[in-house]
Amino acid sequence: MASEQIGSSGSKPGENMLWGGRFTGGLDPLMVSYNESIYYDRAFHTQDIAGSIAWARANHKGGILSAAEFSAIESGLKKVEKEWAAGTFKIIPGVDEDIHTANERRLGEIIGKEIGGKLHTGRSRNEQVATDMRMWLRDELRKIDTYLSDFLKVIAARAEKEVDYVMPGYTHLQRAQPIRWSHWMLSYGMAFASDLERLREVISRVNLSPLGCGALAGNPFGIDRQMMAEELGFEGLLWNSMAAVSSRDFVVEALQWGATLMGHMSRWAEDLIIYSTQEFAYVKLADAYSTGSSLMPQKKNPDSLELLRGKSGRAFGQMAGFMMTVKGLASTYNKDLQESVEPMLDGIKTYADSIQIATGVLSTLATNPAKMEAALDPFMLATDLADYLVRKGVPFRDTHHISGQCVAFSEKSGTPMNQMKISDFKGIDARFEKDVLACFNYEKSVEMRSAAGGTSKKCVLEQISVLKKMLA
Repeated sequence: MASEQIGSSGSKPGENMLWGGRFTGGLDPLMVSYNESIYYDRAFHTQDIAGSIAWARANHKGGILSAAEFSAIESGLKKVEKEWAAGTFKIIPGVDEDIHTANERRLGEIIGKEIGGKLHTGRSRNEQVATDMRMWLRDELRKIDTYLSDFLKVIAARAEKEVDYVMPGYTHLQRAQPIRWSHWMLSYGMAFASDLERLREVISRVNLSPLGCGALAGNPFGIDRQMMAEELGFEGLLWNSMAAVSSRDFVVEALQWGATLMGHMSRWAEDLIIYSTQEFAYVKLADAYSTGSSLMPQKKNPDSLELLRGKSGRAFGQMAGFMMTVKGLASTYNKDLQESVEPMLDGIKTYADSIQIATGVLSTLATNPAKMEAALDPFMLATDLADYLVRKGVPFRDTHHISGQCVAFSEKSGTPMNQMKISDFKGIDARFEKDVLACFNYEKSVEMRSAAGGTSKKCVLEQISVLKKMLA
């Protein structure tokens, strides 16, 4: 996005540029296209028009514009916005270097350059671009808030409906202990809920107004910044003019947030990719979120999940790339900051699309509780066996060793642990009694994990309740 210091060429050097009076020579045509940002920052046309109307209103209040001049500017800008909305706005290459230049040029054509030329009084594009970006990002992040809330509602509803399904829980991708399928869903639900909390904090920091800070030193006409901020829906002001126009921390933070979200999304997708394989077959994706093979007719590929996993790298790359751009800049505005726009635009689209795809995947996912149950293994109850002896007063370090001996006996003899005889257990440790066989019950095992946050039914329902409250 263009700064105050550098520009583009037209048929007459500098004639149509906001900064043109200083320059008498034309630019290299490649520099023209290299410098311009209109083909992506036009996304901010609504915010730029709203900001300009608020600016004109404040200048009218301050005596810079007459009532008639303000009325003409406001009416003209609304006509410009209608052209953008209808898709009829004509961009002039080499002249409309950015959305600000384009809107002001078109305003002058509609109402005349004499009045149109007064719009920019006291204003810098440095503050204008920062204002547009903050407004656009705020609006888009609020949409993402809605998408993420909807996704979490699906997680909560599905966890509640399928709370009775028991499956293997894994560490190191090795079977560990029995858990509820709902507990697995909520493990990611809580991560995404934390993302939602962080998102709302980001929005509050994005939604602060830089308008009225000038190029770097402030406004000389006593413009009412608070009035403009309220009109544009900002929650407050940025209090240092130099920082206000040059800071892109709000973009960095949004990209950091997005990278964290997509990291969670990637891990969630990876688990479901594994669970959807024929080797696991715990879940089956709907056709709407799968693709086939051009060669193998039997294939049903989880492309939706693989793209979610893949786009996490894209999100992280955008964040890291832009952080490297801003890390060594001198104070206030530098043209490097134009590089904040495309990562922000791409990042927001990636996050929004990904959350909606994930919601669709989970809403239509078929589960196979029989396959989950069939994958349970008596070895997964080895900890329950150790806990059994703990309840009889044996130190856990001893019971862990004893349970390990039972596992070794089972492997060596080829006898599943739940089919070992009482004499087998007593041969390992005399403190085993007949009731030891009651340990080999998967439902009992999950119900024993009854401390808050555990995988018992009561705990899982409690977690669903907590998640719903976080959404509220």
